[in-house]
Amino acid sequence: MTTNSIPTKAQIRRFTLMLSGEDVLDEFDSRGGPSQGLPHERFLLGELTPLAPVLLLGQSNQAVNPNQVIACLQPVHLHATRDHLILMGQNQVDLRAEESAQLLKAALPFIEEDFQSSILFENQHYWFIPAGPFASLASHSVDQAHGRNIDWWMPRDTKEEGIAKRWRKLQNEIQMLWHIGPVNEEREQRGMPSINSIWISGIGKLNDMQVPEVLQQSQRLIGQHPMLSGLARYLNAPYENHLNEQNLAGAFAWLEQPQLAWPQLKEGLLNKQIDELAIIDFPKGKFRERILTIKDLHKKSWAFWKKSAPLSWKEITQE
Repeated sequence: MTTNSIPTKAQIRRFTLMLSGEDVLDEFDSRGGPSQGLPHERFLLGELTPLAPVLLLGQSNQAVNPNQVIACLQPVHLHATRDHLILMGQNQVDLRAEESAQLLKAALPFIEEDFQSSILFENQHYWFIPAGPFASLASHSVDQAHGRNIDWWMPRDTKEEGIAKRWRKLQNEIQMLWHIGPVNEEREQRGMPSINSIWISGIGKLNDMQVPEVLQQSQRLIGQHPMLSGLARYLNAPYENHLNEQNLAGAFAWLEQPQLAWPQLKEGLLNKQIDELAIIDFPKGKFRERILTIKDLHKKSWAFWKKSAPLSWKEITQE
């Protein structure tokens, strides 16, 4: 197994699989706060992680001005513990489309007044708006901040003081508005967590992006996350939600459950549909790429007379 090999256009029989990365805990000792973006977000989009315009591309058909700074707003639940609040991921709150629409309708006058602009696009989980006076905020995606004390993940000032405070004021106004609204009354009756806050993240513009070479050279992108569909549209590349075992060569995939794809990928190597499988992951937050060929599918053993056992997905990912 070789490491850190970057594919070229001639290597069209390689399949690349990216795994999600986690934050490095040592970063939290920094007075400036944690890095903006998870390791895989920074890899896909660049250090400025302009997530909002990419998500907008992936979920709408409208044109996106590459120089316009866009913010992503999301209705969320903040869970109260004894001494702090924890952000819950949207997959934990079962937010319905009609609930999202009602929440936005109630908050819209406050949002448009403070952002000095109109909503560009909305759906069940994401609302997009030109960032306007909030363009300089440093923010963190729900994927990065969920399950954690929000004190560490709240937006921070970068170039101009007072912007984060202005955001918190708007956030508090919307929290109070939703607290007494019909959506949360009905959710309480169903025993569901309230939608008691709004989250801002992904602030940036498309021209901030630094797309890695491996994506630019891929013949198709595969995965369920709307960030990937946005990247496919940005690159004018074919996009698929699910793995197609007949279409592996030249593809780049980021899958919700990559372990389920391992049998297909292993079969692809054995059947010579692909010559190489590249696995990109982020141990301790650092980029790593490993190349597997058919020779790497079995464990190495000094007992040459015994048939070597096949490598499991767990063994590959824990290397």
